[in-house]
Amino acid sequence: MIRYTAIAFLPLLAVACAPIESDEEFVTKGPPVKVVGEPVSCIPITQIRQSLVRDDRTIDFEMAGRKVYRNTLPQSCPSLGFREAFTYSTSISQLCNTEIIYVLENVGGQMRRGAGCGLGKFVPVEYAKDEAED
Repeated sequence: MIRYTAIAFLPLLAVACAPIESDEEFVTKGPPVKVVGEPVSCIPITQIRQSLVRDDRTIDFEMAGRKVYRNTLPQSCPSLGFREAFTYSTSISQLCNTEIIYVLENVGGQMRRGAGCGLGKFVPVEYAKDEAED
């Protein structure tokens, strides 16, 4: 059996995932995007070029071919936005909305898996251009 494990590194800490009060109150700190297709349940791991943690609920997966999928977690994962690092493990070649990601924390110089948080659907997006650039 093939087992894929990925780690997104940047700075790190873990706190349990906490629900937010409502989606209307949630606004991502990520760059504005335009939705360019229907949400999908899975994306191919081999096509992921980088993952960018935007805040406690938002991860942009930049893919080969300049595609971008924005994943908005169904619940807030407080330490995710602060640490900007996570890992996951899957036995298939895709990352799906049924997977759990784990915030990475640095404990005594050792990387350890912290709080687990569920993924949402992967929404194909394009980064909105700044009107000042036009």
